[in-house]
Amino acid sequence: MTARKEIERKLDQFEFTAFQRRVLLACYGIKEGETLSYKELAKKAGSPKAYRAVGTVMKNNPFPITIPCHRVIKSDGKIGNYSGTGGVERKKELLFKEGALDKQD
Repeated sequence: MTARKEIERKLDQFEFTAFQRRVLLACYGIKEGETLSYKELAKKAGSPKAYRAVGTVMKNNPFPITIPCHRVIKSDGKIGNYSGTGGVERKKELLFKEGALDKQD
């Protein structure tokens, strides 16, 4: 079973809307060392104007790290929030480790 199929199977355990599922799967596709804005992720998920809703989906991500919500940032390049363990500091740490941040602020 491919990694993506495994994630899809795990997501089936939750009662996500079609939109939430599309957002989570689009986020799963963000490669290490890359970031997308909430707006870009909304567009990838097929709902370009739903960027605020994308933030809510990221907040409720059941598999942080596996579905790398830490790679989703604000359009202005600022980090944004992170509801995973360790909060924003952990998000910065992860992005720095992956090479998505030049330096730790």
